[in-house]
Amino acid sequence: MQLLSKLLGDPNKREIKSIQPIIDKINALEPELKKLSDEELAGKTAEFRSRLSLHLKGGLVLEDELVQLFREALDKVEPLARKCTDDQLRAAITEYRQKIDRKKDAETELKDHLQDLLSEGFEEAYTKLSPILNELRVNAAMDLAEERQEWPDEASDPKKTTFALLTEVEPLLKDIDEDERNEAFETAWSAYEKTRSSGQITDENADRYMELFFLTILNHMQEELIALKAEEMDALLPNMVKRYRTGETLDDLLPEAFAVVRETGRRVINMRHYDVQLIGGYVLHQGKIAEMRTGEGKTLVATAPVYLNALTGKGVHVVTVNDYLARRDAEWMGNIYRFLGLTVGILVNAIEPYTPERKAAYQADITYGTNNEFGFDYLRDNMATSLEQTVQRELNFAIVDEVDNILIDEARTPLIISGPGEEPTEMYAQFARWAPRLKEELDYTVDEKHRAVMLTEAGIDKIEKMAGIDNIYAEENLDMTRYMENALKAEILYKRDRDYIVKDGEVVIVDEFTGRQMPGRRYSEGLHQAIEAKEGVKVQRENHTLATITFQNYFRLYNKLAGMTGTALTEAEEFHKIYSLDVIVIPTNKPMIRRDMPDLIFRNQEAKYRAIVNEIKERHEAGQPVLVGTTSVEISEMLSAMLEREGIEHNVLNAKHHEREAHIVAQAGRSGAVTIATNMAGRGTDILLGGNPEGYFDTILRKHAESVSFIRDMPTRSEEEREEKEEAIRDYIANMSEEEKQELFQQKIKECEEDRKRVIELGGLYIIGTERHESRRIDNQLRGRAGRQGDPGESRFFLALDDELMRRFAADRVSGLMEKAGMEDIPLESKIFTRFIENAQRQVEGYNFDLRKHVVEYDDVIAQQRAVIYADRRTILEHGDMHDRIVHMIENEVAQLVEAHIPGHAISDEEELDSLFKALETWVELPEEIVPDNIHALQKDKLKKELIELVVNHYEQRAQELRTQAKAQGLTIDPIRELERTNLLRIVDRLWMDHIDALDLMRAGIGLRSVGQRDPLVEFKNEAYMMFEELKRAIQRHTVDNLLKLLRNEVTIQVNRPEPPRRIPRNVQTNAEAIAEASGQAKSDETKQPVKTRSNSHRQNGQRTPAPAARSLPKVGRNDPCPCGSGKKYKRCHGA
Repeated sequence: MQLLSKLLGDPNKREIKSIQPIIDKINALEPELKKLSDEELAGKTAEFRSRLSLHLKGGLVLEDELVQLFREALDKVEPLARKCTDDQLRAAITEYRQKIDRKKDAETELKDHLQDLLSEGFEEAYTKLSPILNELRVNAAMDLAEERQEWPDEASDPKKTTFALLTEVEPLLKDIDEDERNEAFETAWSAYEKTRSSGQITDENADRYMELFFLTILNHMQEELIALKAEEMDALLPNMVKRYRTGETLDDLLPEAFAVVRETGRRVINMRHYDVQLIGGYVLHQGKIAEMRTGEGKTLVATAPVYLNALTGKGVHVVTVNDYLARRDAEWMGNIYRFLGLTVGILVNAIEPYTPERKAAYQADITYGTNNEFGFDYLRDNMATSLEQTVQRELNFAIVDEVDNILIDEARTPLIISGPGEEPTEMYAQFARWAPRLKEELDYTVDEKHRAVMLTEAGIDKIEKMAGIDNIYAEENLDMTRYMENALKAEILYKRDRDYIVKDGEVVIVDEFTGRQMPGRRYSEGLHQAIEAKEGVKVQRENHTLATITFQNYFRLYNKLAGMTGTALTEAEEFHKIYSLDVIVIPTNKPMIRRDMPDLIFRNQEAKYRAIVNEIKERHEAGQPVLVGTTSVEISEMLSAMLEREGIEHNVLNAKHHEREAHIVAQAGRSGAVTIATNMAGRGTDILLGGNPEGYFDTILRKHAESVSFIRDMPTRSEEEREEKEEAIRDYIANMSEEEKQELFQQKIKECEEDRKRVIELGGLYIIGTERHESRRIDNQLRGRAGRQGDPGESRFFLALDDELMRRFAADRVSGLMEKAGMEDIPLESKIFTRFIENAQRQVEGYNFDLRKHVVEYDDVIAQQRAVIYADRRTILEHGDMHDRIVHMIENEVAQLVEAHIPGHAISDEEELDSLFKALETWVELPEEIVPDNIHALQKDKLKKELIELVVNHYEQRAQELRTQAKAQGLTIDPIRELERTNLLRIVDRLWMDHIDALDLMRAGIGLRSVGQRDPLVEFKNEAYMMFEELKRAIQRHTVDNLLKLLRNEVTIQVNRPEPPRRIPRNVQTNAEAIAEASGQAKSDETKQPVKTRSNSHRQNGQRTPAPAARSLPKVGRNDPCPCGSGKKYKRCHGA
């Protein structure tokens, strides 16, 4: 592989090298742009958009522009213009263009067509149109030349070739004098030759010059056809006509647009894009992932591709991981966009669903928001009952910041909107009391690698005795197995202050990758309830899924997707295979000089943490800033306590103190600063050496106020005195003038600069990792906090053999070596062991990738069905009039009803007719004469046709009666149309929700098919297809049944006004069935990913309609196992 790389070269370097010529073009434009005024620079947006217009809308814009130009020409000969409508002009142009395509006498045809429209004065109007016709003739001539490979060439007679092409599309040219033709040719050819000899004609622009050649000839001879003054042509046709005809793509505009953004950034926010940042922007525009080191300015990088793609008017979404970054980037970078005339929207959790503010955010040219908000809005839009409730438009282009976090770490986290389910049972609390009584090895075993717990025979016996039952796996006790498994996992695998925290009486999950709190998310399948029971907080009810989608499938809906991060290369294979995204590593602006030291490996954690504290103490005393990365809240607080005992001042940044994140990170680079952080480590915020005064200016003001003598001397013995001092500090700061604040700020900037020099001399920021993560990418993120933009830095990981990753993969082998060497408290330091650990990480990464890929394979099946259902809903919302569709449904249902009751080719007996008529009479009243005396003389097909006609006529009659009632009440809405629309929407929604549940249940048990040597994925696809076909039939059946039964009796139907938006409560802790994990895997923690949920009462009366069956099933007793394979009783599953 290394030899191959040497022979072929580094593909990443080749990619960067191929982009450099474009960067050179951008740089060449910079001097001219600097000369422009602010108004001229801002006006570039309008110019770019006009140059894009044809490319964006294809021929439609060409037609629109031609209609406008025709209209301008006809306006010159008023009142003739009034005799020709735009539609007539459009028809004339369309016909003309079709004639050209067929290489016929197009201009003559157009002239004849227009003469039919205009009674007089055509010549004057035609005079104004001739330049446009020239353009079209050139286009036709170019097509002919390309088709026949006949170009004006020195090797042949160029005059004959040229005129042969032109006269084929313009017969009138044959009538021009030969001398005039030769003169026209010579004029054009001399200009063409001069241009070619100067080297201006290249492969890229050859077509353009050939078009100009043709156009020069036509323009020279135009006077012979129709007299036209040059100034009149110039006045009628702006220079942009040529561009409207051909159109320019975003790629054509890229150098200019990027240069404009760079110049705007320099003027507006005093930040100029480096060349490497423009390379990163180009990679993003291509729809790839740009890996850029920490501190290389990813936020600024995105501005160029965002601006370029926003020119289309279709919207660009910039996706961030939290509300803080969304607000910061929208306000900061928004200055560039607003200067250039673009609008910027912000999408955060505080903006309520279905509101005009949220819709306005999406209508902006550029929208900043979090991945959660974009995903939940997509789901809500596809639950809306009217177009007014929808907020999103077409998913055009998204740039995902921290793309590895959202598309890899969050990949298996489904977004779920849920409705109320059953109240939790006492079983959760009961098993939570029993779980601690079980002993490891005796009653259960733990699989560290797969994070699973398995009961032994002794453990099963103990549980059965505590529950007072004979067999926990008996049919009547099957529900207990779920409570038992979840209670064990909650007790043994899930630790407080590592996997979750308890806050305000609720269990809040902590993200294992970032250390951030994840309010609103819950573990699925009862695991969260088991943890709540373990912690003694209120056990929330299990909820019912109304709509769900994974981030994997949501972001693949965008027409173009790109991303940026500091760590993506290790996951390049996954990005390519799942998202079709290539990873390009962008070179740093300055060389990276951080030193990454080999790991130190200790026999146990006690020795490791002692060594870490000693190392921190030594660096702190020297004045070097230290950032300590931990994997959990628990470890960060334990280290904090150890540092307090040593008297070392420090800050702690974890899920419990995340509110101070920006403030703490701003000071982490100051000399002597010690910061303990979980993996979140202020991701998205740079740690500046010497500190960042902007980030902690509030602290600077407070300390300044506290140093004032009268405040410093105030007593603080009692609570009242402390409050008085606090009030005095607030008043002092409030009364400071802006000049005083600015003077103080400038002073702090100087102090930070001096501090920065000291820190650089000491070696920069020192990173200590307390444990290796499962993913090398997370470790690289921690290392990446140091060494920004050429700054010095250092990193080292301190490991122990009883760390989780070491215990699972490497402890035995390394421990044996250390024991033989007699190394009890002496750390082992070797690059060999570092590589060994990294290999273990690769194994875990490969395992997790396989899991995510497996999830995608199953979820893709659901995604295809979701796309069909959501497209159907959109059609219902947009078109509104479903009458023809409903009538077609009625015809199909009546026909299927006849086939169901009369399966043969002919009617065999009266019982068949009786059962058929009994079913039909729930819809309509049947006339007696429909059945003849001799039923054997009744033809089945004729009966079917008569019954269809009868039911449809009844429906149409009742519909007309409703319209009459509405008209009498003064209503303008067609009531039957509104009834059809709302009824169809509700049926689709209700049955789709039940279909989701049925798929989840089938997916949970489909892995057992592998026992019978059948591929679970193939089985899932086949059964999901059958279930979806049944779903479509059920939608038709329920819709027809509901409408016909509703209209069966003489009732007055009130017109349904559009429903008010369904509000979704904020931060409601509800649970729903997560999209189940891979089939065929052992049930493990990997199948219990936290799910993001939003609560929404959407079902009518909270009832659930049984999910459509995939096939006919025998009658099942209520206490029998459900045939779907879920393991539940029928009464608790599909028989509910």
